Amino acid sequence: MTVHFQVPEVASGSYWYLAFLRWSMVAIFIWFGIQKFTPYAAEAIAPLIANSPFMSWLSVFGVRGEAKIIGTIELTTVAVLIVGSVIAMASAVGAAMACVTFLLTTSFVFSTPGITQKSSTGFPIVSTLLGQFLLKDIALLAASLTLLLASLSP
Repeated sequence: MTVHFQVPEVASGSYWYLAFLRWSMVAIFIWFGIQKFTPYAAEAIAPLIANSPFMSWLSVFGVRGEAKIIGTIELTTVAVLIVGSVIAMASAVGAAMACVTFLLTTSFVFSTPGITQKSSTGFPIVSTLLGQFLLKDIALLAASLTLLLASLSP
């Protein structure tokens, strides 16, 4: 099976509206990526990283170092998403990078202590503003996945 790539918003068909997804993700990744280079953001994400089974190894770089690494990855994702607006394979790669990012950040809801608590029915509820903030990543994951799937031509 051969994989073919396309830039969804310029492909034949009615995918032009996916440009809204691409450029909103670019804006979000720029915003969050630049913030990772500030002490405030570095301190804010430190507990998320420390409790993550996937990212806790970054602690060897210190709080500021781990934030800078994440910020660099986010800004790299921006660059690939932008290039992906004209190069088909980059469209898929950038969307895949965004998917991985939002899978990881969504996992923080489950790995960071105190973000959720069990309700009387046993169903976990989000109990903090941080948890509520992280829930938006589910929608961003869906947007990234939509762009990724649209970047793969049938």
